Amino acid sequence: MARPLSRPSTIATWNRNPADEEAMGAAHAPIWRRMVDVSVPHDLSASTILDYGCNQGGFLRLLYDNHPFKAAVGIDIARESVARAELLKGHRPIQYKVADQAAGLGQTFDFAFSHEVVYLLPDPAEHARDIKAALRQGGTYIAAMGCHTDSSLWPRWRQLISETSSIPIYDHSLEDVSRAFADAGFSVAVRPLSLDAFMQVAIGSAYFPKVTDQLRYYTTDKVLFRFVKTRT
Repeated sequence: MARPLSRPSTIATWNRNPADEEAMGAAHAPIWRRMVDVSVPHDLSASTILDYGCNQGGFLRLLYDNHPFKAAVGIDIARESVARAELLKGHRPIQYKVADQAAGLGQTFDFAFSHEVVYLLPDPAEHARDIKAALRQGGTYIAAMGCHTDSSLWPRWRQLISETSSIPIYDHSLEDVSRAFADAGFSVAVRPLSLDAFMQVAIGSAYFPKVTDQLRYYTTDKVLFRFVKTRT
């Protein structure tokens, strides 16, 4: 059966298993904290933020609680997840919207973030152009990516994720993503995520059959890209 050329415009949730969908935020929190610690200036009080692929909104809540910002928008194609994010945002100056194009928001941002979104997009070059349109000149996009063809775990993970994901997944290399953003007018930098914490050993995990798989993934395979908009 042929794989669709593009992902659907909206879905209900990312994961077809409701329990796994609800657990996603807690599982990602240590990664979000690391992303913030290594990439965010101390003072965001005058900054506007975009979260591309916000799911239930946990990243922006965590960011605001540690580095209060002026305003933020989180976008996602998962309707129920966005509704959940709106319910949980409390007093924070955040808007959550069902959307798949940042440029369509009609505003520009100082910073953009995404966590494991790029491998779900059919065309990294199109994504780079979209993010470029949504960033001010000199703006920064931090993208976490562990699902890529350079990862030693990707063949296993590709099969596992395909069994639970509500949308298609794609095979992008780190070179593919780097080239797409460089061509779009960004400076490109990368570093390993390298979690600065103990990792709970995932005994019996289908994703990490061995402890060394888990260590390798978080110290080598999972990376943070920093894309800075240098050309209009």
